[in-house]
Amino acid sequence: MQTQNLSTTCCIAGGGPAGMMLGILLARAGVDTIVLERHEDFFRDFRGDTIHPSTLDLIDQLGLREKFDAIAQSAIQTLDIVINGNRLTPVDFSHLSGANKSIALMPQWDFLSLLAEEGAKYSTFRLLMGTDATGLMFDGGRVSGVRARTPVGLLSITAALTIAADGRASTLRHAAGLVPKDYGVAIDVLWFRLPKTKNNPPDTLAYLDAESMIITIPRTDYFQSGMLIRKGDFKGIQEAGLDEFRARILRTAPFLAEVVSSLEHWDQIKLLTVQVNRLEQWGREGFLCIGDAAHAMSPAFGVGINYAVQDAVASANLLVGSLRAGSVTVAELQRVQKRRLKPVACMQPLQLMVHRFIGKPGGGAFLRSPMRWWQRAVAAVALPVARRVTGRIVGRGFRPERIEPELDPRSSARMDR
Repeated sequence: MQTQNLSTTCCIAGGGPAGMMLGILLARAGVDTIVLERHEDFFRDFRGDTIHPSTLDLIDQLGLREKFDAIAQSAIQTLDIVINGNRLTPVDFSHLSGANKSIALMPQWDFLSLLAEEGAKYSTFRLLMGTDATGLMFDGGRVSGVRARTPVGLLSITAALTIAADGRASTLRHAAGLVPKDYGVAIDVLWFRLPKTKNNPPDTLAYLDAESMIITIPRTDYFQSGMLIRKGDFKGIQEAGLDEFRARILRTAPFLAEVVSSLEHWDQIKLLTVQVNRLEQWGREGFLCIGDAAHAMSPAFGVGINYAVQDAVASANLLVGSLRAGSVTVAELQRVQKRRLKPVACMQPLQLMVHRFIGKPGGGAFLRSPMRWWQRAVAAVALPVARRVTGRIVGRGFRPERIEPELDPRSSARMDR
C-alpha cells in the first residue's frame, strides 16, 4: 500500500477540545498545523459537555461568543445535590468576577464543530478527519513525526513538534514510552439519557443516598444521566436485569418515575471507565502530551474539558515563538509541563477525595441516615461561605490561562477569507 507524505510545523493527534483549541491558536499565529481526528465526524455521545467559565472566557477572547451562543445549550449558575432528600447547593458561580458566571451545557460535538469552522478560516490549519494516528517516527532519539491510517491508505507526517492530544488511552504516548501514574478510582459510571419530566425539579447535578449516586445533568430537552457503580460491577448489574436497574435509579431519584421506562435495552446504557492519572514526564524531544493524554481527570466537577483547553492555551502561549522559528527544545516543552502540572496536581486530589467520601456507590457514612438537625444547621452556616470558594475552584480552576497577544492573528496569521 502506497504511503502519502506530508510535512508541517506542528502535528496534533486528536481532534478533541485540547487538540482543536491548540490547532486554532497556532494556525491563527501563522504556524502551519495539522490536526488528526480518527473519526469521520465529531458525533461521539457521552463525551463531557460542561463548558466552564474559564473556557467561556477564552471563547470571548477568540471572538466566537456570538456563534457560541447561537448553538442550542443550557446554562446553570449553581450545582445542587440532593442527599437523602435534602437539597444542598455546594457550588455557586454567581459570585465569580468577570463576565462569565455560569456553566454552559453543550454537546461536545457542537463545540468541536464550532472550533473546526473557525480553524477552516486559516490557510495554516488543516484538519484531517478519519485519520488515525498509529505511531511515531523518529530521527535518532527525537520524535520527527506521525504515522497514520486513512480511509484511502497510509500517511506519514514529518513535524518539528508532535502533540499527543489523543485521549486517556493515547496511542502516541505509548509509542513515546511514557507511562502515567495511576491514582486508582474504585468507581465507573453508567451513562444514559432520560427525557425531561413534566414537572422538573431545580437543576440538580446528582442525587445521593446510601445505595447510589444518580447524576442528572440538565440538557435542553433531556437529562444526561449516570449511575456510579463499583468498578467491575457492570456485568452483575446487567445480569440482575433492566427492571432492577430502573428500580435502583428510582430508589435514589424518585422524581424520574415517569420517564425511567424509556430505558428499554442495555444498548442505551454506556460504561465510562473512570481514571485519575498523570504523567510525571509529559514529553521528550520533538513530542508533548496534553489533555487526557497527559492527565486523565475524573468526571467529578466536570473539569476535564476545561483543563484540556487550558493545556492547549498554555502550550500555544509558550511555544509559538519557537514554532515560528521551526524548532522547539526539550527545555521549552518542560516549561509547558511545569506550568500545567501544578493545577492538575491540585485538582486531582480534590476529585479523589470526592470519590473517597461522597461520589461512590453507598456514599460515605453520613449518607446512611437522614441529616440530623445539627448537620443541617452546620450546612446552613458553612455552605454560603464554602460555595463561593468551590465556585472559583470549579468554575475557573487553578491557574486559568489567557490567550497572549502574540497569538492574535492580526500580528502574523494569514487568512484565506
